[in-house]
Amino acid sequence: MMRLRIDLAYDGRDFHGWAAQPGLRTVQGELEEWITRVLRLDDPAQLTVAGRTDAGVHARGQVCHLDVPGASEQTALDLLRRLHRVLPDDVVVADVRPAPAGFDARFSAIWRRYSYRVCPASRTPDPLLRGHVVALRHDVDLRLLDEAAPLLLGLRDFAPFCKAREGATTVRELRELRATGHDDGTIEIHLLADAFCHSMVRSLVGALLAVAGGRRDVAWLERVAAHPERHNEVPVMPAHGLVLEEVGYPPDDLLASRAAEARAVRTLDDLRQERA
Repeated sequence: MMRLRIDLAYDGRDFHGWAAQPGLRTVQGELEEWITRVLRLDDPAQLTVAGRTDAGVHARGQVCHLDVPGASEQTALDLLRRLHRVLPDDVVVADVRPAPAGFDARFSAIWRRYSYRVCPASRTPDPLLRGHVVALRHDVDLRLLDEAAPLLLGLRDFAPFCKAREGATTVRELRELRATGHDDGTIEIHLLADAFCHSMVRSLVGALLAVAGGRRDVAWLERVAAHPERHNEVPVMPAHGLVLEEVGYPPDDLLASRAAEARAVRTLDDLRQERA
């Protein structure tokens, strides 16, 4: 049995997210169907992904892995070549290679980087980007956004910005949150964390834009961030502005230990003690 690492990108507009769902077109479903066919597997292919994306969300640097019986380096090369021939245009496999020992696409990851793109109301949106940039009904004050962003950084419980999932922790470490304005008027918000819980990125962006758009103030954001559970005043931004840009992994000799650490459900106190 050989584990293969697969790096891929996709346009999420016509997918019902990553996770396979009966009767719906998903990225996982599309990939697993074609991998099973081209490798002529006896059992259906089963992929493990670094981060499940919701319906309409895009990815430029997604990573998944697959265990294949009797595989070799040539198997990886053949799979890459054949997938290029058969996959639809909205999903592209960039690389397939044997994974190092201990590699797990999901649990070995040490960070994920996302971007979210918007066009303020005062600028004319580019219709060619309508599937990847959200046109806002208000303007954005980047000064206010820069003032508010540091309030959300660091190790904390992001429950106010997450949709709860049974048995899952909402404790995360948000390491980067900043915005870049471009010459065409669009604004790109960058987020990097060890991991993101369900709807966290779109909720964080929604809260920041509420402040940067003048509808809320920084004091409101501080109150929301301190709330012990999902806050009903936090707007969730549309999916199509969001892109999973990149997933980071430790050196090969730390892959297995990182995976074991990530599998443990830890509290905020647990993580603070580890860093003490």
